[in-house]
Amino acid sequence: MNPSAPLPDAAPSNWVDRRAPAALRPWLKLGRFDRPTGIWLLMLPGWQAIALADAMAGRLPSLLLLLEFFLGAALMRAAGCAYNDIVDRDIDAQVARTAGRPIPSGQIRVKQAWGFVGGCCLAALAILLTMGPLAIGLGVGSLALVAAYPFMKRITWWPQAWLGLTFNWGALLGFAAATGRLEGPAILLYASGVFWTLGYDTIYAIQDLEDDALAGVKSSARRLGVGAPRAIAGFYGVSLALAFAAYVWAGLGWLFVPAFVLYAAHLTLQARRVRVSDPAGALALFKANTWSGVILFAAFAAGSMQL
Repeated sequence: MNPSAPLPDAAPSNWVDRRAPAALRPWLKLGRFDRPTGIWLLMLPGWQAIALADAMAGRLPSLLLLLEFFLGAALMRAAGCAYNDIVDRDIDAQVARTAGRPIPSGQIRVKQAWGFVGGCCLAALAILLTMGPLAIGLGVGSLALVAAYPFMKRITWWPQAWLGLTFNWGALLGFAAATGRLEGPAILLYASGVFWTLGYDTIYAIQDLEDDALAGVKSSARRLGVGAPRAIAGFYGVSLALAFAAYVWAGLGWLFVPAFVLYAAHLTLQARRVRVSDPAGALALFKANTWSGVILFAAFAAGSMQL
């Protein structure tokens, strides 16, 4: 693969390949800045929790806290992706979709990638230290989940579930940052996010079914096979029930409901459209989850309004 060409799961017109200086492109690709969907999916559980916490206090979400979570998510997603690529460099070299990444293609050395990981983590830590003690503890605790994730595909058919535990940790962190404590609605929102991720990352894994089988990599998509669409519908159904339970427990306003109905429709449409035989379609459906997460964030924000 041409190292200067867009990677297979990046949009051909992405800003990294079109506008970034050539010397920076491998580093930006190492942090997946050419594929921003992951930043949104890591950030949105935190945003949803901030909106939930502030709605329980009868106010709209804090713009400063939302900005901090955006920056923190971008940095930690970059660090996590680089770490994942360090661990998976031999496997990535065997998979068509990942062989052109900066480490397996030789554009960035492993020692350099470790430096990138450390720099991103230090910058994220600086943001975390502006928050309260509980949020700081939760932020540091998330590193155990991040560290274990790349190995899950080697030991379990359900690495997507572990990703759910990891990517949605921001729901706990966001609520703690906004309130200084954890409450039942935040726990339910976290659990809802785990099942949401299990659904959308199973969709994402459909792209690699053949290559993963050849490389011996496990995934929920491989385990479920032709039953994946039905299972995804089930995962999304559980996620919706838990999110609605969080709303009820929090006692928010009724304006949450119309947005939540739109959120439910969005997930239902994904589950109906996914096909195991259509990897390109699976990637498009996966990316659509940024809108799903934004809709749920808007639903919780709307729940602050008592009309």
